[in-house]
Amino acid sequence: MYTREEASRTRQEFWTTFGKYLNPVLSSEGLRINWINYHTRVKDVYFRMHAGNKTASISISIEHGDASIRDLYFEQFLELKMLLHDQLSEEWDWKRATTDESGRPVARIEKELSNVSVFNKDDWPELISFFKPRIIALDAFWENARYSFEALR
Repeated sequence: MYTREEASRTRQEFWTTFGKYLNPVLSSEGLRINWINYHTRVKDVYFRMHAGNKTASISISIEHGDASIRDLYFEQFLELKMLLHDQLSEEWDWKRATTDESGRPVARIEKELSNVSVFNKDDWPELISFFKPRIIALDAFWENARYSFEALR
């Protein structure tokens, strides 16, 4: 077992390694970007990456506190579902109503990878290979899709 500090240090080391790996990759607009803390510029819409003890996931997380607005954003993503899945070259799981790690209600569109651990450095290449093409594809999708959300602000 890891102490809390060791676990935190290992997670930080993974995300630092991932960030360095993606550092030379420019956004779809040709700009430098912080891939780990991707900024959608739409309030309460986030691209989240999570690497845990048994699984990893990447998601579009809709975290607005108002359920009707959260649902409106989710509906807008549904309108763009074909474009999203074409860009990703795969289907993702759509969850209109779920909760985040803190128990707050959210909507999520996500892809999960099982049987990997951020605490096993042998899994890091698989984790990086899971996250990298998906976050880049989300960026390419978002370059066009974000305009659909500006009217909803």
